[in-house]
Amino acid sequence: METPLRVVVIGGVACGPKTACRLKRLLLDAEVTMIERGSLVSYGACGLPYYVEGVFSDLEMLSRTPVGIPRDADFFRKVKGFKTLTGVEALRIDRRQKTVRVKHLTTGAEEDLPYDKLVLSTGSRPLRPPISGLELDRVWFMRHPEDARSLVKRVEEEGLRRAVVIGAGYIGIEMAEALIQRGLEVSLVEMADQIMPQFLDYEIAALSAKHLRQKGVRVILGERVLGLEGESKVTGVRTDRQSVPADLVVIGVGVQPNEELAREAGLQCAPRGGIVINSHCQTSDPDIYAGGDCVVNRSTDPACRDLLFFPLGSTANKHGRVIADHIAGISSPFAGVSGTAICKAFDYNIGRTGLTEKQAREKDPDIVTAIWSGPTHPHYIPHNRPLVIKMVASRRDRKLLGVQVVGPGEAAKRLDVAATALFFQAGVDQIANLDLGYAPPYSSPLDPLAAAAHLLLNKMNGIARSISPLEAKERMDRGDDILLLDARTPQEFQKMRLPHEKVVHIPLGALRERANELPRDKDIIAFCMLSMRGYEAQRILNAAGFDRVWFFEGGLVAWPFEVWTAI
Repeated sequence: METPLRVVVIGGVACGPKTACRLKRLLLDAEVTMIERGSLVSYGACGLPYYVEGVFSDLEMLSRTPVGIPRDADFFRKVKGFKTLTGVEALRIDRRQKTVRVKHLTTGAEEDLPYDKLVLSTGSRPLRPPISGLELDRVWFMRHPEDARSLVKRVEEEGLRRAVVIGAGYIGIEMAEALIQRGLEVSLVEMADQIMPQFLDYEIAALSAKHLRQKGVRVILGERVLGLEGESKVTGVRTDRQSVPADLVVIGVGVQPNEELAREAGLQCAPRGGIVINSHCQTSDPDIYAGGDCVVNRSTDPACRDLLFFPLGSTANKHGRVIADHIAGISSPFAGVSGTAICKAFDYNIGRTGLTEKQAREKDPDIVTAIWSGPTHPHYIPHNRPLVIKMVASRRDRKLLGVQVVGPGEAAKRLDVAATALFFQAGVDQIANLDLGYAPPYSSPLDPLAAAAHLLLNKMNGIARSISPLEAKERMDRGDDILLLDARTPQEFQKMRLPHEKVVHIPLGALRERANELPRDKDIIAFCMLSMRGYEAQRILNAAGFDRVWFFEGGLVAWPFEVWTAI
């Protein structure tokens, strides 16, 4: 009788359970054992900020099935057919003997688990910044359900009012919103000069930060945290410029892969951390697989040679399926990641996929970008909201390189279409002609992503002459001899204006007749609310013989800086 395949899975949060469940469906006779150092398995850590916010009140929902069954050892044994050991830590791997030395944390007993195939889904752990005071009470890292449970309990029981969140990445922004919604005063501290510095370009980040401030978050940028203040309980956060009072602190400066087990076993790891895997999620030992937050991935773009550490639950689940398939003899290679991610920040959606402008210019200086803003639905649809899209492309081959989205409009749909286009290495011309679903409740007749592509094409074809909001602001601050042409209606002009003395207001409908009022020896930068009229103003003035005309992209909707508004 043939001996069943023995598979040991180390790690029981995302990739591990996915691998084990899929494998038992493919190989019914396989002996699969999943071990987890903690007491919980298969929980949705991405839901923790929403529990803190109060979106749902039962924390156990994060570790239950949609019909309410706990995903525990009994569930996986009875329903999925494999053994799950909690409170068991993997100590070392003997690749020659093909065993894993494990320790039962409750008893201290150790044993060797033999394997034919080994799966490492050891996840990641929060980065601990090199600052003093991390051991103080009321300091949280938001990674485990108990972190969220204890934070909410202390806030409610002790009446904590002032929170400081260190790190303005995805978790920092989500926690800032969650704590504001709980009624706390929140300061968000980031060492970089923008929020989400690894994920967004400056102007998109600045627009997002502007919204956070409007919602009550005190956003502190460009300040390095030196330490936490307090004797036993935290009372403040000390930066290189000030002391910020705090009743509680949440640290969200990033995570690092748990690769030590693999590295000690002699498996190849990236210099900056993370287990190196191939397209089948095999490590440098073909009998050992790895997936989830402990690995580094290749990009979906074959031209990109960098290894990417992009820890997401969605990627971990894809890894689990690839691993199980390959062990079972099915080839379903993992294509890599394009860095697609999205988060909710109050009324705004913030997302990105592919390369930012900064990242793209490091690889190819000959790129072109465009920032488009506009409504996601026809104006007569009540849930119509604006959206800002930044698109990055190669000028040489017109291939899409990256997209960023921000605003209250429907962003996820556009981000997902852009991620799909990147996956298939589509060009901007192709994106402009995608046959996307349209009906007024779902979209405008010309989908925002297609409209953004049209703007980029007009720019690449030399029709549209535009600059970014950031460049326009730099020219204003330098005191350049420019004229800012506001092409909006008189009613719009009265409600909101750019606070600059060189603004001239001529509505677009009057521009053809009044063009001669404008100087021909100055640079003219046109704009409107969205900059469709700014673009049209540029073309009207070009037809009238003006050759020093541009418009700034995105209009006032995408303007991340100060504006004057009527009370």
